[in-house]
Amino acid sequence: MHRIFLSAAAGVIAMLAVVACGSRHYSSAGSGSALSEQLSLLRDDLAAVADSVSGEVGIALILWNGDTLTVNNSDSFPLMSVFKLHQALALCHKLETHGVSIDTLVRVDRSTLNPDTWSPMLKELTDEAFDISARDLMRFTLVKSDNNASNLMFERFVTVEETDRFISTLVPRNGFQIRYSEAEMQKKHSLSYENRSSPLSVAMLIKKVFSDSILSADNQQFIRETLFGCATGTDRISLPLVGIDGVRIAHKTGSGYRDAGGRLIAHNDAAFIMMPDNRDYTLVVFVKDFDGDESEASAVISEISSRVYRFVTGTFTQTETKK
Repeated sequence: MHRIFLSAAAGVIAMLAVVACGSRHYSSAGSGSALSEQLSLLRDDLAAVADSVSGEVGIALILWNGDTLTVNNSDSFPLMSVFKLHQALALCHKLETHGVSIDTLVRVDRSTLNPDTWSPMLKELTDEAFDISARDLMRFTLVKSDNNASNLMFERFVTVEETDRFISTLVPRNGFQIRYSEAEMQKKHSLSYENRSSPLSVAMLIKKVFSDSILSADNQQFIRETLFGCATGTDRISLPLVGIDGVRIAHKTGSGYRDAGGRLIAHNDAAFIMMPDNRDYTLVVFVKDFDGDESEASAVISEISSRVYRFVTGTFTQTETKK
């Protein structure tokens, strides 16, 4: 059963609290405009897509004017590597608090890293010992979702607990929690469910990265530009937008392990999309406990992204719900 929200930005925090309690609720604080009516049609269409999937699909959309739509906005979706955005923000904040540059270097002994995890960094940096900056560790985590780099960030710069605590100053506490590192989740896959969030919580966070001042200007701009360079999950939210003139996509993906029953624990994408007419929208799609392969889960996310883009560009029609 899907749970749906539609509201203006002023009601976002209240909506998040209601959903966290498991209630089903619909409200519109807008002006009853054609945009609000079309948003309601889009909501129904996306809910139908979610209901057709073998697994749970959560969706959050924040439009340029603050109007917000959610489907299945439970706070139980495993974040997987999406939490590396949370981690990078917390790392920058901690270093700024102590007057330390993100270009600060740390010495890394290759033998202390895990060769059996996803780590493009290990392929690029081949010396037995090497120096690497906090900036480059963040770049490896945000662009290539590197697990060793993330573990190093937790070991050398900012803890899991500090990350969780800082993010709670940016988005409501009841919408997320971060409890474990990549190293801990690899050892025990079920811990992935403890790093969890609602889609709206992540949408609010990534929206803040691009619309609010939450870090120093230089560090925040670094985070923004690095997210535009994300090289993972290009078959998800990005796929239907590739090659469209003037569209820029900043996003962070997360991909999960399989549970004991063979289902994908999570397959995620969270994006901020800039349009050529200076409008923007934030779209988060989480897929949980999916009975299929990663390409099929990506296709679900891509289809949702395509429908949202058609809505934003005015080519969405009510007949979408009949497909």
